[in-house]
Amino acid sequence: MVNVTSRRVVITGVGVVTPLGNDSDRLLSGLRSRRSGIGPLTQVPHGVLSVDYGAEASEFTGDIADYGPMDKKLQRTIRKGSKVMCREIEMGVAVAQLALSDAGLEVNQRDRDRTGVLYGCDYIMSQPIEFAAGIQKCIDADGNFDFDRWGEHGKPEVNPLWLLKYLPNMPASHVAIYNDLRGANNSITLREASACAAMAEAYSTISRGQADVLLVGSTGSRIHPLRSLHADMQETLAKNQSDPSTMSRPFTATRDGSVLGEGAGAMVCETLEHAQARGATILGEIVGYGSSAVGPAFGERFYQAAITNVLRAALGDEDKANIGHVHAHGLGTVECDAQEAAAINDVFGPVDQQPPVTTAKGHIGNLGAGGGMVETIASLKSLGENLFPILNCDAPADDCPINACVDDSTAAGKQFINVNVTPQGQASAIRIRAFE
Repeated sequence: MVNVTSRRVVITGVGVVTPLGNDSDRLLSGLRSRRSGIGPLTQVPHGVLSVDYGAEASEFTGDIADYGPMDKKLQRTIRKGSKVMCREIEMGVAVAQLALSDAGLEVNQRDRDRTGVLYGCDYIMSQPIEFAAGIQKCIDADGNFDFDRWGEHGKPEVNPLWLLKYLPNMPASHVAIYNDLRGANNSITLREASACAAMAEAYSTISRGQADVLLVGSTGSRIHPLRSLHADMQETLAKNQSDPSTMSRPFTATRDGSVLGEGAGAMVCETLEHAQARGATILGEIVGYGSSAVGPAFGERFYQAAITNVLRAALGDEDKANIGHVHAHGLGTVECDAQEAAAINDVFGPVDQQPPVTTAKGHIGNLGAGGGMVETIASLKSLGENLFPILNCDAPADDCPINACVDDSTAAGKQFINVNVTPQGQASAIRIRAFE
């Protein structure tokens, strides 16, 4: 049996699609320079929702060039497969290919039976256009929808491969098929907690000897005619501002909600031995994780309880003083931010004892399931250098006593914890340190 403690899990490549660009260095540069990815929505009609602004990954067009360098055969295969991929799945496949390229993991350097895929995702909603032709066939003379006509006249108008475009396990499926990765394969659907949970599962899978390499990613979008409507009806969204770049204000006294966003990220995780054997550049090492579900039945402070649990689990036996920074969920709502700040106090103590705290959501909004991976990659790329500040936060609110990073001269340190939580109280966290 493999000795778990001997299998260190390192990160050797990353890929992103974000509202600040489709390159991890550009993402970090945008965060440091306080550039906002929030602007007028183009995928959702204006005047329909309570908001007309969001953080779209506008540079991602779905063109094969967005997937990075590949041989012609793989390009043709992905182009053909894109017919059964919605935007979220396309973004998920693109970041996987970008991460593979960044890691330099060539076909002859991987055992296809020991190399797998692990993806985080959310539920994916169909585009209404998928059913438009069928619905039209069922409209009676008075302009009403006649459901009795659906089976014979409406359903045949729906593309028989329709469902494949929207299944949340399809990002991992496509990535594995395109790259002939036959090892462990799994899909995790925990909304905003998906990314850190996927990284944790990858760490556990590799540690216990069931894979040598895992391509780990997450993808999500909250910008969609129906998905955005759901968010508008069920959650607190930041109000429109004349300057949309000021809409997302995590941990501030004036915060009033989250901002719709979209994006994806992926990383190549492998054993230290595998990475060293192929001469890979090691970006960081996964060293801890946590997962906890504490729902509203627990009481009003369920966010605080869930986040406290995962911060403690991810920290483990590590000295708190060694944590260079915390990448907070930083949703931007009054309730969630206050409870997250309380959780950070529970684990690290008062402000003067805390590591610096930052969040990318001020710049890029809430990317749903894709957010945790993009945020983790941003923090990973900042290790050993300066940390990016929280956008629109000159000082945290009285109900958010955190050691907020508000300038670009704060050191990111050599280790960080990233944490995310869902509206239902499912939290996850990952701890990553610079490789030594």
